[in-house]
Amino acid sequence: MAENYVLYTDSACDIHPDKLAEWNVKMLPLAFLFTDTGAEQKDHEEPIDEFYKSMRAGRVAKTSCVNEEAFESAFTEILEAGQDILYLGLSGGLSVTCENAKKVAERLAGKYPDRKIEAIDSLSASAGEGLFVYLAVKNRDAGMTLEENAETLRKEIPHVCHWFTVEDLVYLKRGGRVSAATALLGTALNVKPVLHVDDEGHLIKMTQVHGRKKSIKKLAEKLGETIRPDSPIFISNADCIEDAEMLKDILKNEYGKEVTLITSIGSVIGAHAGPGTLALFFMGKER
Repeated sequence: MAENYVLYTDSACDIHPDKLAEWNVKMLPLAFLFTDTGAEQKDHEEPIDEFYKSMRAGRVAKTSCVNEEAFESAFTEILEAGQDILYLGLSGGLSVTCENAKKVAERLAGKYPDRKIEAIDSLSASAGEGLFVYLAVKNRDAGMTLEENAETLRKEIPHVCHWFTVEDLVYLKRGGRVSAATALLGTALNVKPVLHVDDEGHLIKMTQVHGRKKSIKKLAEKLGETIRPDSPIFISNADCIEDAEMLKDILKNEYGKEVTLITSIGSVIGAHAGPGTLALFFMGKER
């Protein structure tokens, strides 16, 4: 390692804590609660299959960000140990988590003038944020300094492509992503939306197709249109691993592309997208 700095992220990256530990990346968890009990839990505290079983049974989950106090405690410990910090956060278009990290970083920079602390809004979510973290790990392990890594990552933000589809429109309706009428009609006609995350880190509906299999093939088409030759490919799924494997096979057989990593969508992202969400992430010419 070229420099004594710590990579930090949050649980919305949807990379399992064990994998993050393998990459030598620290993580702070966002939280959720089911409205019928009101008991808050941290991301990854509950087995993810149990979480989606509860959602499929009709329970409604609400989420909360990582607050400034949590960042202050975690970052201070690192700085006190004489290490620097590069934090990569969930899109500011979806959460105030990264904004909280930036406020804390600014305060601590004044308190620890001999240390370096950078907080970058990835403008990404789920394993798109995870892919961004993966790039940071590769850069660090290749010997980049904190400053070099941060500069390289900022240039890559507009190229982290997010494409996904959902099984049930009710969850997007709850979050205001589609109208009640669209959700009702879509459910009746088996219409599946294909969405992406735009240049400002917001979730945008791009198109829709009839049926699940067509929506999965549409994700692969989007990759085929814009992927860079050297890009890693991440797939994340919300309790639909068979569909993730189907997408993996389509990418290999029809596009000659190998998937780098398949992850589970955690409870915080899953609370908004719902069980059955399937997402594809890669580096493209543009988002």
